[in-house]
Amino acid sequence: MGADFVPEEHATPSDVPDVLAEGLTCVFCGINPGRVSATARAHFANPRNDFWRLLHDAGFTPRPYAPNEQFGLVELGYGLTNAAYRTTKGFGDLRRGDFAGAEDRLAQIARDLRPRAIAFVGKEGYRGAFGERAEVGRQERTLADTGLFVLPSTSPANAAVSYSERLHWFGELKEWLDLVPVERAAVRGLVLDPDGRALLLRWVRPRGSAWWVTPGGAIEPGESELEALRRELHEEASLTNPAIGPCIWKREFVSPWGSGWFVQRERYYLLRVDPGDVNVPLLLDENVHEHRWWTVEEIEASDALFAPSRLAELLRDLLRSGAPTRTLDVGI
Repeated sequence: MGADFVPEEHATPSDVPDVLAEGLTCVFCGINPGRVSATARAHFANPRNDFWRLLHDAGFTPRPYAPNEQFGLVELGYGLTNAAYRTTKGFGDLRRGDFAGAEDRLAQIARDLRPRAIAFVGKEGYRGAFGERAEVGRQERTLADTGLFVLPSTSPANAAVSYSERLHWFGELKEWLDLVPVERAAVRGLVLDPDGRALLLRWVRPRGSAWWVTPGGAIEPGESELEALRRELHEEASLTNPAIGPCIWKREFVSPWGSGWFVQRERYYLLRVDPGDVNVPLLLDENVHEHRWWTVEEIEASDALFAPSRLAELLRDLLRSGAPTRTLDVGI
């Protein structure tokens, strides 16, 4: 990608353009553009700002990048945005209204572009977006499957924090991102009624996003896939010995877990049932808050998060053409 590359769909009302793409390892989120950055139309352009030097010293870039090379970060797996778009002399000049919609915008980046992490360069960016204070380091809060991290501000106005302290936290972020995800195998059932509606459970991640998912879960040690699926269907839908059809889909995704990451590999089996045979118990201890039967049209019209992310399209194809002859890799 050349130095002038700006993804059209991410054009912003800011004086400094977002640097974004799908599947990045990390998006660095500044507080807001300063005047020097606005003039240069580049992030962290003040020559006294340590951001670009810290990126290199912490191992994110193979050499020190200049602010006008910002779009080259995408090739390394990194992106840039700001929590607030309005240019000010300093972040102390920002008003609460400058952060209006910031949480939703960052959640949309997490949902659509799926970076592994968003790192806030300065506590005030995180506070402005979420309305709560945070200490530097990894955060419990997540957006979709994206982890969050808070770095010290790299602005020269943050002179109370030494360069070595800033470098320490940039290094902590790099180590976190480089951790090898723990593998987790899971199995799920696409449970359909005679009208083609899908049974979905609303799973709410603690300190995170809510998803509509099919019944299922992790395969326990010593279980086969089908044994695990039958157990999960009994626990989550009170189904006893249902007729399990073919394995139709598989997908995998990476998500924060504890102090590291896990990669979950899921396989989906097709089931057709009578709704009268289904009884979803209270599952609040498993963070399941609701269930309902969804039509394709309802899924398409909803702004909610679904897993798989292409559920409406996949379900429509299934209802039109029948079960695939081989297990389809459906992405995320």
